[in-house]
Amino acid sequence: MHHFPEPDPGRPDLRSPQRYLLWLATRHPAAASLAVVHGVLCTLAQALVPYAVGQAVDQGLVDQDKQALVLWSGVVMGLGVVQAITGTLRDRCSLTNRFGAAFRTMQLVTRKAAGLGAELPRRASAGSVVSVGATDITRIGAALESTARGGGAVVSIVVVAVLMLTLSWQLGLVALLGVPLIAWGVARLMRLLHGHQQNLRQEQGALTDLSVDIIEGLRVLRGIGGEEIFAGRYRERSQRVRHEGVRVATVEASVVAGRLLFPGLLVTAIVWLGAHFVATGRMSAGALIAFYGYAVFLAEQLRRATTMVDQLTRAVVSCRRVVDLLLLERALTSGDRDPAELSARADLSDPASGLRITPGRLTAVACASAGDAHALADRVGRYEDSGAAYNGVPLSAYPLAAVRRKIMVVDHEARLFSGELGAELSSGPGTAAADLDTALDVASANDIVEALPDGLSQEISGSREFSGGQQQRLLLARALAHDPDVLVLVEPTSALDAHTEARVAARLARHRDGRSTVVFTTSPMVLDQADHVVYVEDGRVAAEGSHGELLRDARYRSVVTREVSVS
Repeated sequence: MHHFPEPDPGRPDLRSPQRYLLWLATRHPAAASLAVVHGVLCTLAQALVPYAVGQAVDQGLVDQDKQALVLWSGVVMGLGVVQAITGTLRDRCSLTNRFGAAFRTMQLVTRKAAGLGAELPRRASAGSVVSVGATDITRIGAALESTARGGGAVVSIVVVAVLMLTLSWQLGLVALLGVPLIAWGVARLMRLLHGHQQNLRQEQGALTDLSVDIIEGLRVLRGIGGEEIFAGRYRERSQRVRHEGVRVATVEASVVAGRLLFPGLLVTAIVWLGAHFVATGRMSAGALIAFYGYAVFLAEQLRRATTMVDQLTRAVVSCRRVVDLLLLERALTSGDRDPAELSARADLSDPASGLRITPGRLTAVACASAGDAHALADRVGRYEDSGAAYNGVPLSAYPLAAVRRKIMVVDHEARLFSGELGAELSSGPGTAAADLDTALDVASANDIVEALPDGLSQEISGSREFSGGQQQRLLLARALAHDPDVLVLVEPTSALDAHTEARVAARLARHRDGRSTVVFTTSPMVLDQADHVVYVEDGRVAAEGSHGELLRDARYRSVVTREVSVS
């Protein structure tokens, strides 16, 4: 019994979707080979049943030879036993191939997503990533599973055609001409289906992206009255998906009809000709029975072969999306400067904006544009390459992992993951319970934990079971439990009521006293607790000082007090 997932998924061949699929197929060579061998043996045993039945009729019943009847009846039973054994082994090996491909692809995609980190949303749409996990992995596994049955079907078709030629070259010729024609016709339909499937996947991905955007921004949309506009966009995109889906369904219906109709016509032709030959004395009754069995058998094997082609076609489409995702590389490069230099207390600066963060202080940054706040946080946290520097040395010169340990950025994209709440909030197995309790107290999140039946031991399913304000407090508690040297928070209290916001701001200032903390906010309650306030306008530092001093600046005052300037 093989165990999944693998400790190491390996290095995939990403030169094309077809090569990636072939690479997956060769990861378990023994299982893949045995699946095909057992599949061939199973279908060959099934193919020989009509021949054995025909011999039993001719030699046993027509010639009234009891010994021959018993012999060929035993052969039929033996072939049935062979089918049962090899069919079981075939399915077992096929499932190994299926699960191996699915788990290996999931491992590769998960590692790539983890490696890209915060870059993933900028490099790939949410729809494409969701589709890989929800659909593509299943299709790739199903395609590899079908190769055993499909491979056996192809071999058995050849063997049966040879047997039919030996019994009657006319009927054998009909089979040899009919099978390629049917395969050609179905292949043409499959090629057409492949193109429509690609278009449908693109439309589905775009619809998923739009859905994610609407869900994440639903509160904002309700606040500005933009629900109807986005609902209209969703309806329009949904209709495009529906129309493309109808096109795919039309072609799929043609493929299914072709799989049934074409083999059925072939069976009808063979049986009609066979009956004519029996009536004219050119063929025995047993041979006709055998030919009928062959015809029915060929129809089933053709269906299996075309199903394999169909699933392989779908798998190539899925592999294309997987390969596109796996080919993404990090835009951020890791430097090789000694990370020990980051341990010193020093200024963190962003030359592009003129922002300078003095160590050991709570610095609040009020931006006239929310976009500036996110851009500055990304630069000082090194989520994008810029001239941001620590102690005058560009952050890009240090190893990326060292920068992440030094500077933690918590913005609107931060999420709670599924699992035990206490483990999710802890910075690691070494986090003391007292440190976590302190972090929860500072974030004013104790009431959230106390309301849960099992407290910190409660199993949660991500952020869905908490309100926006509760999520913010829990995310802040998680960041405080981590206790980074430099903590960068982007609008950490925007969803809190005034009393809770004031309490959190005061506790945060006391708790982080002596450590570098940067808060991007326009909340007067948070700004009033800061040691130093910076006002940013049009991406540049426009003013600095205390909150009280900056209130004398009309531009700053209009941002933090939501005043409307009347000219």
